[in-house]
Amino acid sequence: MSKITGDETDEELITRLRDGESDVTDYIMNKYKNLVRTKAASMYILGADKDDLIQEGMIGLFKAVRDYDAGRDASFKTFADLCISRQMYTAIQASNRKKHAPLNGYISLYSKLGDSEEDKEFSLDQVLENINDNDPESMMIDRENTRDIEKFIENGLSDFEQAVLELHLTGMSYVEIARVLGRDEKSTDNALQRLKNKIRKYVNGNSAK
Repeated sequence: MSKITGDETDEELITRLRDGESDVTDYIMNKYKNLVRTKAASMYILGADKDDLIQEGMIGLFKAVRDYDAGRDASFKTFADLCISRQMYTAIQASNRKKHAPLNGYISLYSKLGDSEEDKEFSLDQVLENINDNDPESMMIDRENTRDIEKFIENGLSDFEQAVLELHLTGMSYVEIARVLGRDEKSTDNALQRLKNKIRKYVNGNSAK
């Protein structure tokens, strides 16, 4: 059994693991633990416990090590990223299954950080970037309207659109979202644009009242 020098590619390490070098698993798990922590921090806004997310992420990483196929999958890092994200998101969905809308009640999704009076305002355009470039001030909403828009998200968006929105709020691109949800990129991008339009129309309609 040869020593791991750190110069090997992930794919070379996986090959060595398949050849019986079991210590490779611990090496890869340690190498990618920071990726797991980063993912957990981004998905924390969906309401899950951060430590639980890290644990789920490590499970996803272990599955990536176990299941990676160099002839079938992309690079190991890309495959691991997908497995970690999917494992975390599945855990979040499972914990929220009793709630029809995972976003319902998470006011922090729309809030600015801080405790000052200014920071207590909410800006949806900061969450859904560039949703209304022409009139950003019209997107400013107070706490009561934030609850209203969460109800609209629950009732006005499809389950798929809600899932896309949740992952978009963690900073994922539509390409990454498509991979996590197991959907094609075009339909995912269409859903993202569609839900932005729905929310923009809802907010602008309420602002006009």
